[in-house]
Amino acid sequence: MQPRVDFISLGVRSVDASRRFYVEGLGWPVHREVPGDVLFLQANHGLILSLWNAGQMQAEAGTDAPAGVPCITLSHNVGSAPEVDEVLRQAEAAGAVIVAVARTQPWGGYTGYFADPDGFRWEVGFNPTWTVDADGRVTV
Repeated sequence: MQPRVDFISLGVRSVDASRRFYVEGLGWPVHREVPGDVLFLQANHGLILSLWNAGQMQAEAGTDAPAGVPCITLSHNVGSAPEVDEVLRQAEAAGAVIVAVARTQPWGGYTGYFADPDGFRWEVGFNPTWTVDADGRVTV
C-alpha cells in the first residue's frame, strides 16, 4: 500500500450548512456536488475534502459513531477493483479489521473499509472517473 491520502471525508449533520460554511463563508471552490448528499472540495494537490451526509457515510463505511462523535474516513484510491482487494488483504494481514467488505457501490466505484488498531476508518477505493492532472487538479 502506497503511503498516501486521496480523500478526507467528514460525516456532516447537514451538507447544506457545511456548504454555507466552507463555500460561502471560507470561499473554498466546489469541485462537484450532489445537493444534500455530498460536496467535494479540492483541498490541495490531488486531495479532495468530501463533506458527506453522516448517515449515508456511516452506512457505507460500516461504522456507527457514538452520539456526538463525527464520522471521518481517510481514503486511499487505487487503479482497479482487484487492487482494492489486494490492499484490504495487506491491511488485514497487518492487523486491520475489515469493517465493510469491498463491493460495487451505487455511484459506480468499488470500495471496502478497514479499521486501523485505533479504529480509524480507511476507505480503499477504485473510482473509474478519478484522475489527477499534473497540476494536482482532481477529476471525479
